[in-house]
Amino acid sequence: MNVVAILLAAGSATRFGSDKLLHALPHEVPIAIQAARHLRAVFEENVFVVVRPEAKELAGLLRKEGCKVVECENAAEGMGASLACAVRAAGPADAYLIALADMPFIRASTIAAVRDALAGGAALVAPYFRARRGHPVGLSAKFRMELEALRGDEGARKVLTAHALELVKIPVGDPGVIRDIDTPGDLTPPVGV
Repeated sequence: MNVVAILLAAGSATRFGSDKLLHALPHEVPIAIQAARHLRAVFEENVFVVVRPEAKELAGLLRKEGCKVVECENAAEGMGASLACAVRAAGPADAYLIALADMPFIRASTIAAVRDALAGGAALVAPYFRARRGHPVGLSAKFRMELEALRGDEGARKVLTAHALELVKIPVGDPGVIRDIDTPGDLTPPVGV
């Protein structure tokens, strides 16, 4: 089964104060590169990353990681526009796994579990940590047209909500699925997780 991974890396990151996707984690790897490496550990070839046209440095680093970089001209419209752009660039596939570049702490095993559920025939898949839906999410090809039609700042949530009865929930012991980085303070590990 052809499952394509899409990493959304075209956000504006205004709350972080600088380019958060290039911000180095404690081991000196930029946030977006760490997120891409986790996807590449599971997908190898089929990792598409959508970036803003002006994000030349980030695009170059992602290409060095073996990712297929997609420059989205209308990325400023929001996550929905970026996701639609990435799905169009990826082309026909059996399913799409969608991850966020500001979530570098998701384990490869969680990504593999979502991929495997898609490969097993699930229409929609999401990992859940302590009853909270997290990322990455998976959508079968039957939602391709809906994904390509997305606009504005709402990503796949609109599709997940509209088809909630088809969602396969995967319980995981991975707090990374709900841990995104919006401000520098988010880099500090939460207590008790």
